[in-house]
Amino acid sequence: MCNLYSMTTNQEAIRRLFRVNVDNTGNLPPMPGVYPDYAAPIVRNSPAGRELAMARWGMPTPPKFLEGKKSDPGVTNVRNATSPHWRRWLSVESRCLVPFNSFAEPDNGSFGGRAPVWFAFDESRPLACFAGIWTRWTSVRKVREGETTNDIFAFLTINPNAEVGAIHPKAMPVILRTPEEMITWMAAPAVDALKLQRPLPDGTLRIVAQGAKEDAAAGAAVPAGRLL
Repeated sequence: MCNLYSMTTNQEAIRRLFRVNVDNTGNLPPMPGVYPDYAAPIVRNSPAGRELAMARWGMPTPPKFLEGKKSDPGVTNVRNATSPHWRRWLSVESRCLVPFNSFAEPDNGSFGGRAPVWFAFDESRPLACFAGIWTRWTSVRKVREGETTNDIFAFLTINPNAEVGAIHPKAMPVILRTPEEMITWMAAPAVDALKLQRPLPDGTLRIVAQGAKEDAAAGAAVPAGRLL
């Protein structure tokens, strides 16, 4: 599963590419390494239009996996989106776009270890987005925090394409590539939106870094983003 990604494109470029009407993120710094339970930007629907907001990475865990546990760190990747647990968050109000520049999968041994292998559309790491879901949830994320209420998110996964499958054969994030796909994900009925839960075509991605816990190269001057 993908438990690490980068988001380093500047805030204004995010607003432009994803047609954001309202920005509630404040001063958004580059994030060369986003890990589970980190707060990161998402684009969601609101009464005023598309809203850029911060949310913690990890949706509520199905209750059967929480028996005997004192906290719920959340589920970062959603594969079976039509299961009863996830169906409640497939409405338009609960769908979101998750901006990213690159994402990492653990090395399966191809590069000599389990260090992260970073993928992007090309070396410039153009801005793109995952198909995500979000909700506001009250739970104990960390025992030391106690019970808190947070906006939280996760993104969908699917069988990998050739590039990702060579490193991580189980899954890859669902990535939206065109304005039409983004509109469908954010506005269409669930039966149509879920047709986007598919791998990218082979040859679409490339390995841009390996071994680093953060995609340091993504912290350089990153293009404002282009639709691929």
